[in-house]
Amino acid sequence: MDPEQIPLRDLHLPEAIGWWPLAPGWWVLLGLAGLVLLLLFRKAWVRWREDAARRVALRELARVESTYHESPNPVLLATRLSELLRRTMLAYSPRKEVAGLTGLQWLAWLDRGLDEKPFTEGPGRVLKELPYRRADSPARAVDVDALLKVVRLRLKTRLPEAS
Repeated sequence: MDPEQIPLRDLHLPEAIGWWPLAPGWWVLLGLAGLVLLLLFRKAWVRWREDAARRVALRELARVESTYHESPNPVLLATRLSELLRRTMLAYSPRKEVAGLTGLQWLAWLDRGLDEKPFTEGPGRVLKELPYRRADSPARAVDVDALLKVVRLRLKTRLPEAS
């Protein structure tokens, strides 16, 4: 028989293996990845909610600062900053821990979690007595920019966890 007349066909390879349906191992991997993403989203959401008071306080600080620049009065500025710090710290810590603090104890409490001691040894020290003066009384020279800087630092920096 003539080899060219034999009815032979080309070899047919099987179709390529499809990616669908996924193997069980891939389903497990996708489930774990989804769980990790869900946990990360939840953690970010909780942190965002915890920082709500911080965001409000920083907006309030910007308003206080602009009010100061319109009519410079260091005593009034110190009073508003002191009130803002007290309200914000009450949002983050138990009332019994923060509400009764005054003077150096309050300033030391504000220094918690900060690298230096800007309230007990730095520009924040004026918050000990300046807010309690009459608004029209002459104030000694106050470094307002440094005071605003340390208040902003305190508002931006998270408090250390209670021990």
